[in-house]
Amino acid sequence: MWCDSGSLGRAGTLLALLLPLWELGCWGLISASGGQNQAQHTTVGPWEMLRRHKRSWVWNQFFVLEEYTGEEPLYVGKLHSDVDKGDGKVKYVLSGEGSTSIFTIDENTGDIHATKRLDREEQAYYTLQAQAVDRITNIPVEPRSEFLVKVQDINDNEPKFMDGHYMAEVPEMSELGTMVVQVAATDADDPTYGNSARVVYSIISGQPYFSVEPKTGIIRTALPNMDREVKDQYVLVIQAKDMVGQMGGLSGTTSVTITLTDVNDNPPHFSRKNYQYTVLESLPVASVVARVKAVDADIGPNAEMEYRIIEDGPGLFKITTDEDTQEGVIILQKPLDFETKNSFNVRIEATNRNIEPAFVHLGSFSDTTSVKVTVKDVNESPVFSTQLSRMVISEDARVGTSIGRVSAHDPDTSNSAIRYSIDRNTDLERIFNVDALSGVISIAKPLDREVNSVHNLTILAMESQDPTKIGKGFVAITVLDINDNAPVFAIAYETLLCENAAPGQVIQTISAVDKDESPSGHLFYFALPASVVSNSNFTLRDNKDNTASIVTKRGGFRRQEQMLYRLPVLIVDNGSPALSSTNTLSVNVCDCDSDGVAQSCGAMPYTLPAGLSTGALVAILGCIITLLVMVLMIMSMRQRKKEPLILEEERDVRENTVLYDDEGGGEEDTEAFDMVALRNLNVIRDPKVRRDVIPDTHTFFPYPTSSSSQPVHNTLPDNVVFQKFIWDHLKDADVEPSAPPYDSLQTYTFEGSGSVAESLSSLESLSTDSEQNYDYLSTWGPRFKKLADLYGNSDGNSNGNSMLS
Repeated sequence: MWCDSGSLGRAGTLLALLLPLWELGCWGLISASGGQNQAQHTTVGPWEMLRRHKRSWVWNQFFVLEEYTGEEPLYVGKLHSDVDKGDGKVKYVLSGEGSTSIFTIDENTGDIHATKRLDREEQAYYTLQAQAVDRITNIPVEPRSEFLVKVQDINDNEPKFMDGHYMAEVPEMSELGTMVVQVAATDADDPTYGNSARVVYSIISGQPYFSVEPKTGIIRTALPNMDREVKDQYVLVIQAKDMVGQMGGLSGTTSVTITLTDVNDNPPHFSRKNYQYTVLESLPVASVVARVKAVDADIGPNAEMEYRIIEDGPGLFKITTDEDTQEGVIILQKPLDFETKNSFNVRIEATNRNIEPAFVHLGSFSDTTSVKVTVKDVNESPVFSTQLSRMVISEDARVGTSIGRVSAHDPDTSNSAIRYSIDRNTDLERIFNVDALSGVISIAKPLDREVNSVHNLTILAMESQDPTKIGKGFVAITVLDINDNAPVFAIAYETLLCENAAPGQVIQTISAVDKDESPSGHLFYFALPASVVSNSNFTLRDNKDNTASIVTKRGGFRRQEQMLYRLPVLIVDNGSPALSSTNTLSVNVCDCDSDGVAQSCGAMPYTLPAGLSTGALVAILGCIITLLVMVLMIMSMRQRKKEPLILEEERDVRENTVLYDDEGGGEEDTEAFDMVALRNLNVIRDPKVRRDVIPDTHTFFPYPTSSSSQPVHNTLPDNVVFQKFIWDHLKDADVEPSAPPYDSLQTYTFEGSGSVAESLSSLESLSTDSEQNYDYLSTWGPRFKKLADLYGNSDGNSNGNSMLS
């Protein structure tokens, strides 16, 4: 059976009706035997119904109020079995969720209590099992049955906006009631019990611009045609309150930031109706002349502009839109000329690129302005009346002949005088001249069309008042041809004549070329000179097509008799006057096979013995080459094994070049070269000829014979001194086996004997008299002042001696 303190008040009337059945227990209402409802379908009388078999347990749900804050445990309900006679033999046992930590049962009476405060939002119900057992034996006297304890909700949770802060957008100028965004709050209380979870929405801050629907939380515009340009952002505070908004309900709030997005509801307009700009007339084409900008209160694509020129100068200027700044950029399309026109008035129109049809009724989305462009005069370079002049002159024109005239003028109002000259980079050979004042071009050197048929000149025109201003004009001079070149053979012919050639046989077809240019085409005439027309060997036939054929008159040509014939050929062109030339054709007599193919020409070859074949000749030649290679290898090996004539450390290394990166090692460094090469030539040199070895090779050049009575070098002329110096060293190197080859390059530091100061080398200081007079050093100038101070007087001598001692 069950009894619930929470439901006693509501079931009071029902219990009064069931008092006659108390002895049978409350289980007469709902069967809980095994937890299953069993219905009796047999029709019986009232008394029989009271005497029917009693069921052991009666169950239902128990209810416990959440968040109970009393000091005593909260009474939940009572369990009782009809087996319990009140004699203490039956014990009640409770198990299941929270049976030991939250819920307790009096094992004697079956009273259930909650010992802790419960929170429905943490757990809404608990499933428990109850059982009646014998107190002594613990044997169940009732089957185990299950029941629920539900936690009854109270309004202890306020509504919460789970999405936090809201961000929303709505187009400006929207109609009244346009939906912006929907907010939603949740309440953790039981939505099926009372109004604890029934939430309504209201707007606390944000009127009169926006409103919120109480039940749905949809935020809408409350004013029509809100203007972004006036205010573009609003912050709303929305409240959600449970208990249907009644007194005592709990509430929560959130904020909503609403941004008005832009629409194209503002036309562009220029801040100024007139602009003025000044530019130089020398401004290059495609340069920026001016920038104008129309202001638009809209942003983004709604503020993009298109500019166009509607009045004056559409051919001289053009305007484009700078996509970054939305400025109108006016660009020059043609050169400016102050002398022709010095000011322009340009009418510019600016129009929105993206126009929304919904706002066309507000007016025209365009505006216009005027731009005055003033051209400022600059000193311009001279301008040629014709940028490219074409002139023609005959190839045979005499020096000084005028070809034509160029003309240039100063475009400025000053109209300065012009001087002309030729850019010599275009006339390196200075073939032409131009008169500085008149601009007449004439010939300075003879012309040759075959060298250059067209001359391209650059003429410079310079202002006399400002020479820095230079204009350029171009002249193309075509040289007309005259017949001044005789025709010649087209190629260098190599004519071969077989010994077995028959009379009347064509052995060569010749043609000609002419460097001249014939207006009607070249026509050449071929003939043999009168001196060879009657020869008995060859004749010539003109083919009348600028070619001629060489024909034999006889047969039986023999190389032993004559192996080369030279045939002169006369060629005449059709020029006026006609020119001719005589060209020699060389005819070689050859031995030919039966098909007329030349086998050998010229002199008779040396014939081999009849019995020696080509294969035998190749074999003999191979043997000879093999023997030569073997001999060379043996000689090379013997030379490698040859012992050196002198020890390695005694080898003459006077001509080695030794490089050091350090400061030097004193006398040890002098072992790498021969100091004799630096001695003065006045010292008699004894050629260092090897006395212990006979030279392997003899000199191939005659040397001046040396004698003991050689003149002192400083007594000889300079050219003789140098010549003898070189021959002496060349002779030493040529006869020295260990020296470099005779054709190697040797460098000697010999200055010559022409110095007034003679030798200043310290190498000869030991052989000279240190007591000599050095007073002459003072006459050598300031460069020798230090030496004059050291050696030029007695004190200096004493100091110098002390320093060198």
